[in-house]
Amino acid sequence: MKIKCLIVDDEPLSQDVLKKYIGDTPMLELASVCSDAFEANDILQTDNIQLLLLDINMPKLSGVRFVKTLNNPPLVIFTTAYPEYAIDGFEVDAVDYLVKPFSYERFLKAINKVVEKINLANIRNVNIDNFILLKSDKKVFKVNFNDINYLQSFGDYIKVYTCERCLIVHDTFKNILEQLPNIHFLRIHKSYIIALNRIQYMEGNQIKVANELLPIGLNYKEELLKKLSKS
Repeated sequence: MKIKCLIVDDEPLSQDVLKKYIGDTPMLELASVCSDAFEANDILQTDNIQLLLLDINMPKLSGVRFVKTLNNPPLVIFTTAYPEYAIDGFEVDAVDYLVKPFSYERFLKAINKVVEKINLANIRNVNIDNFILLKSDKKVFKVNFNDINYLQSFGDYIKVYTCERCLIVHDTFKNILEQLPNIHFLRIHKSYIIALNRIQYMEGNQIKVANELLPIGLNYKEELLKKLSKS
């Protein structure tokens, strides 16, 4: 499967170099070329972009500031003529940082980092096991993913609502979410993670999951709508 990428750069010469490099790399597929962040944002709303080749120093909105506006940004490789911006780039977890002019070999090295990240994510999501181990009330419970309705965070604890019981677990949302396959679970609020197959309906900023009406956080609604549209 090819990696779908988007060029965001206001310099035509830089666009041409990237287009050539992408064309020379069989694992890549160029979706489109944009001259500014606003044009790129429109494409991200409608297309499943996996990689942004993004210039930092652009008019209207810099590349770093643009990435910070995205709830679930794709992987990012920054390209710029200004090496002093490198630290800013890595603040938003960029995969790599290419200083113009860069060779094809340097470009390919950055792409290989992207491939490695995607492969690791795929391994994590294709979980051989179909369960999670949760420690609650001095016991360790084996909980099948299919039995989980939703999870609620409160303080240093998490309530895991299953078909049979509610387990209170001393853990972080981040750690639990990393153990759940993201094709089946989604965070919809700072305090809630839901099982997608337990959704009954959505209305306004609320969603009914396993007969419970739960709030949808504004920062999570867009990703929820994307998931629902693909189901």
